[in-house]
Amino acid sequence: MKVQIYSRKAIEELLQGDFPQNTAVISFYDPPSKRTGEVFKPVDYKGKAERVFTIPIHDIDIEILEDYGLTFDTYFPEVNSLAKYIHQAHKDGLDIICQCEYGQSRSAACAAAILQYYYNDGISIFADYRYYPNQLIYNKVKNALDIIKE
Repeated sequence: MKVQIYSRKAIEELLQGDFPQNTAVISFYDPPSKRTGEVFKPVDYKGKAERVFTIPIHDIDIEILEDYGLTFDTYFPEVNSLAKYIHQAHKDGLDIICQCEYGQSRSAACAAAILQYYYNDGISIFADYRYYPNQLIYNKVKNALDIIKE
């Protein structure tokens, strides 16, 4: 299983051409902002990707969860469903694209967790200077993959 990381801009460019076959997508995007009122939308993969799992989630660290009215347990409630989705994609022989706004934090964390779980190689993402994996997302995804077996 190949795991790739994309930003919104890069994936939208890829969607204009030949999107990879046999690919499952994990797409992170910002939830509506209470502070600015801005509403964000997920990337539209319709007619391109075989499977898509979209997740509206803040790119925040554990230290400021409370500022968002969240706790460790309430942050990322979709994570168990995501783990099942990842396991099914792996079982079905699909590659995975992890995508977020800049392709550096949320998507990198998810990709690192997948690579760590299946290949014991999550460190390759943490060691790559292009990425800044979100520790909270990494740990939530990795823990869910460990608990919810294939």
